[in-house]
Amino acid sequence: MYNIKNKKASKVEAFTFAELGMLENDIEEILRNSIDILCDDEESMLIVGRQVKNESLGRSDLTAVDNNGSIVLIEIKRDRKDIQNRKEAFEFQAIRYAASYATIADVDDLVKKVYAPYIEKYRNEFELGELTSYELGLRKLNEFLKANGAENRFNQKQKIILVASEYDDQTLSAVAWLNSNNVDISCVKRTPYKINDGLFLNPEKLLPLTNYEDYYVNLMEKTAPGIKQHKDIKRRTLPKIDEMLQWGVVKEGDIIAAKGREDEGILQGNGNVLVNGKEKSLLAWLKEVFGWSNIATYDFSVLK
Repeated sequence: MYNIKNKKASKVEAFTFAELGMLENDIEEILRNSIDILCDDEESMLIVGRQVKNESLGRSDLTAVDNNGSIVLIEIKRDRKDIQNRKEAFEFQAIRYAASYATIADVDDLVKKVYAPYIEKYRNEFELGELTSYELGLRKLNEFLKANGAENRFNQKQKIILVASEYDDQTLSAVAWLNSNNVDISCVKRTPYKINDGLFLNPEKLLPLTNYEDYYVNLMEKTAPGIKQHKDIKRRTLPKIDEMLQWGVVKEGDIIAAKGREDEGILQGNGNVLVNGKEKSLLAWLKEVFGWSNIATYDFSVLK
């Protein structure tokens, strides 16, 4: 990372979390409140648990459900030193926890064992009204699955996300091998930087690797007269809101509605939305509307 000032770039040195005096618990809380750090533009996620204990007394850091209905296990380590000092390999610990989640029978089972205790622990963050933690958890999780069309896919797969500021070669090698054998596991590197009094976090997905074919430009093919050319079209990346503003697909002042809801915002020239006199990012607004930990903004925002 480089800091640009007066048309000159100076390198910003990376820190370890240990050097910053941060504990694993601190990073866990940051991600619990900002899980979009680990998500892409097409991923919705609902945090349903923290420090969930299994029958062997092991504790998983964060638990979520994604828009495919998969239970997501998020395991966190501060730095490479913490990974290397473990008696049990980082990725094997995560696999053990994921295997425990494979025994979750249905939505009701997950709510009783994981989500309801989580809501109870952080009840000041939820509007319970006259509902119990179990009733609210059941309602929110079912709404999330229904909105994402994942009701019939609940927990058919488990997904693992490993998070650390740096990885050792053995962990990366093991995760690459697991990926090649159809285990859904990824490594996210998040590097802390300190600039003056500000602390910045740069997330980077190391594994699984992007398919290089996604970056290739196909050659034009000449076809004989009268023969219709068939072309496979893939959606590889979604345009950002600022690009759509630049292209004229949307314009400042347009009304953006939350899909299936009455909530609306006025699109601003910088890509944010104005809601009840307050300017917010599209992501932050939709997260508030739906009450999810992260939301696929382009799936749940509608140009009115």
